[in-house]
Amino acid sequence: MDRFEAMEIFTRVVDANSFSKVSEMLDLPRAKVSRTIQALEEHVGVRLLNRSTRQVSVTEDGALFYERCVRILAEVADAESSLSNKRESPAGTIRVDTSGTLARALLLPSLDEFYQRYPEIDVRLGLADRNIDLIQDGVDCVIRMGMLEESSLVAKRIGNARIVTCASPAYLERHGTPKTLDELSEHQAVNYVSARTGRTFPFEYNVDGEVVKVQMKSVLAVNDGSVYINAGALGHGIIQPSRFMVAELIRQGSLREILAGYNSPSTPLSVVYPHRRNLSSRLRAFVDWVSEIAERNPDLRIAHD
Repeated sequence: MDRFEAMEIFTRVVDANSFSKVSEMLDLPRAKVSRTIQALEEHVGVRLLNRSTRQVSVTEDGALFYERCVRILAEVADAESSLSNKRESPAGTIRVDTSGTLARALLLPSLDEFYQRYPEIDVRLGLADRNIDLIQDGVDCVIRMGMLEESSLVAKRIGNARIVTCASPAYLERHGTPKTLDELSEHQAVNYVSARTGRTFPFEYNVDGEVVKVQMKSVLAVNDGSVYINAGALGHGIIQPSRFMVAELIRQGSLREILAGYNSPSTPLSVVYPHRRNLSSRLRAFVDWVSEIAERNPDLRIAHD
């Protein structure tokens, strides 16, 4: 029995409360996962997990052993990643979750650069603009916009997204270009709806040291970033997106910035992952790379805030 592999499988089973999920995460036969846990229990001489037809739970002894295993695996990961050759050629699969809009605007344009630097890392990209459980869903990290809820997870801010107000040339030709915030009441927006609360987000502006919120009228509201931006480009109303997401459309002339004299609060961009000390070399490489491309983007640099 490979004791390090056994400890890795055991901690994953405790985190996920499931043999089947760990089998999928690690791409191992379920029977191997079960046999490994049995062999580990025989080796340490105590029962580590309670099993039933519906769930798996950790025993009191298993909980103590779990804490030790987490520390041991973290130390091993740190030792490996500290070696220069390991840092230069990390390998394996990394599971990343983000929104489709973020993937298209930030990750995909630079992904070839990542693969040239780390050819042995396989990125599996999940696209879901919703809160997920990193442990239960077997995800290594999540890239998210906005303020994050309090959590035991590690959140690394990699950028502050500059926010702009814009509309299509066709919309502005039909309805005119607002010059002040008061004139927004004469216009319509494409509103963005929170998938979690169902509420529409107001437009926000910094005015005399305070944040002014403008609730816009609309005939269209959406809860998907890509659709939101596309609807604005098609002339359905004014939108207030992160500038890095629409920079190319602005360059092409499909969208035009308006109300440039009014500054809007920036939105944090973060990478979230579990266990600061248990950062694998491949996850460390990915997080460092995402931080690097965010720093290079003039609409994301933290110094702008």
